[in-house]
Amino acid sequence: MTDRITALRALLQRNPKDARAHFGLAAEYEKQADWIQVIAHLTQYLELAEDQGNAWGRLAKAHLATGKSDAAAAAYDRGIEAAQRHGHPSMAAEFEDARADLGG
Repeated sequence: MTDRITALRALLQRNPKDARAHFGLAAEYEKQADWIQVIAHLTQYLELAEDQGNAWGRLAKAHLATGKSDAAAAAYDRGIEAAQRHGHPSMAAEFEDARADLGG
């Protein structure tokens, strides 16, 4: 476990609803390809914070890495909505392309 993960976990022990700590942990676990932890912390983050799209794309990537294409498609759909709502058309287009590659 890295020092950063240890520090972020300590933050969450003090405040389990710290959205930034959940996002930070997801990013650290993403570096280690620990997709289950990425999914867990991004899910928590997205329940606590308004996201502009980035976290939804990361969540989709994590779901794909665990073989859950339906969950990835749903995350891309939410990411498209968030990106459009926050004025990020290029991010929305990127997610639309990725979503189209999944089919369905």
